[in-house]
Amino acid sequence: MGTAIRPSADLRNHYNEISKQCKETREAVIITVNGRGDTAVLGLQDYYQMKSELELLRTLAEAEDDVKNGRTAPMQPSFDDLRASLLERKHE
Repeated sequence: MGTAIRPSADLRNHYNEISKQCKETREAVIITVNGRGDTAVLGLQDYYQMKSELELLRTLAEAEDDVKNGRTAPMQPSFDDLRASLLERKHE
């Protein structure tokens, strides 16, 4: 299915229809002003998902940069410290 493109007047006059379309198709609706793309309307669930995915991609890019630039450390000491801390809490 292609991207839906609607004039800005439709946002004002047919909001419920556009909202329903976004939720059902899980696609953005592009709103135009004077024939040019201006705004994208997206269902809230899809917005939150997109935002979460973007944050994950940023985190992965940072991690990849850390690996490329040698900013890494062995995991075992961190696991050992965590295990010791948990054991201390358990015995308190």
